[in-house]
Amino acid sequence: MAWIDCHFYSDILGLSTSMYVILPQQTGTQIGMASRAAADRKHPVLFLLHGLSDDHTIWLRRTSIERYAASMGIAVVMPNVHRSFYTDMAAGGRYWTFLSEELPALARSFFPLSAERKDNFAAGLSMGGYGALKLGLRCPDRFAAAASLSGAVDVAESARRWPEEGVRIFGDQIAGTDNDLFGLASRLAGSEGPKPLLFQCCGTEDFLYESNIRFRDHCRSLGLPLTYEEGPGSHDWSYWDANIQRVLKWLPVSSD
Repeated sequence: MAWIDCHFYSDILGLSTSMYVILPQQTGTQIGMASRAAADRKHPVLFLLHGLSDDHTIWLRRTSIERYAASMGIAVVMPNVHRSFYTDMAAGGRYWTFLSEELPALARSFFPLSAERKDNFAAGLSMGGYGALKLGLRCPDRFAAAASLSGAVDVAESARRWPEEGVRIFGDQIAGTDNDLFGLASRLAGSEGPKPLLFQCCGTEDFLYESNIRFRDHCRSLGLPLTYEEGPGSHDWSYWDANIQRVLKWLPVSSD
């Protein structure tokens, strides 16, 4: 795998920002690393999102995501969005537009990444799990799968936990808006067109466990294609390191 520390300017945010990118590299002599890359087509890509207190460097620092992804022939794009909840903030940057529109276009202009729906996936932890599901639910025509690890799936609950910050991010209304995953799931279930595969996992000792159960039950009641897993674990990197490996195995990455 090749690792790129990419610094670039965002017109949407009006500032310079950063992302880590790991790209498949076909190698024959590297010791201890099985790797695969398709030579005749652009790479499938996973947009891998960080949590509230972290940044774009955290997945590479806390897990072996580069090693896990190497044998799959998949690129991984890890953007920095600060404490934005991947949202066009009521008082702040337009991070949803950045994530969903500008970032994929820029990444594809810099690197050989596929724009085909079947090759585009999203995943993330906590705040990033929310962002990944929002990409899948709001952009089902562009993402084939979305995965949440210990996701902050009920942002109304999160906003109550940090009321001042919640208003700054979401404004005074969440329920029924484009930032409400429960409403987005209902809207997607009632629509025509493709439905992305969804993956959700949460540790049974996690403080977000109950809200994840509510979202799981909501998606199941709607008949959405959700894979749900749970087991012992808290809101920590030992859980996320183990379960990002499960997510990668679950992703419908084409072998051609």
